[in-house]
Amino acid sequence: MTHMHLLPDGWKQPIGYSNGMVASGTMIFLGGQIGWNENQVFEAQTFAEQFEQTLNNIAVLLSEAGAAPKDLVRLTWFITDKSEYLANLKEIGRIYRSIFGAHYPAMSVVQVADLIEDAAKIEIEATAVIKGDF
Repeated sequence: MTHMHLLPDGWKQPIGYSNGMVASGTMIFLGGQIGWNENQVFEAQTFAEQFEQTLNNIAVLLSEAGAAPKDLVRLTWFITDKSEYLANLKEIGRIYRSIFGAHYPAMSVVQVADLIEDAAKIEIEATAVIKGDF
């Protein structure tokens, strides 16, 4: 995949995300992933545990498409509790790096009133780009 982070001259380097990315290749779009396992069962109850399961789900789906976390160009997070998210930032960072490494695509985090699955605390949509044609 060919991609480039967007950082205009004079802009402060973002920490843990990119302002934007330019990419060329085959696009992979993942629907919102949540913190349940492959059998759609919530084993994880805390925000951090659900976040870890959500990233693992994304990594498995990327692999199924012949991609890896380094191919991600965008993540959109939907969270149900901003204060719970902020209280877990260090653990979120540790989990993120353990699964996705130090690759930080363009990201947005949005607090929502609720998610469709009552037990879900987080949902993440992902877009990746790899070389080649589908």
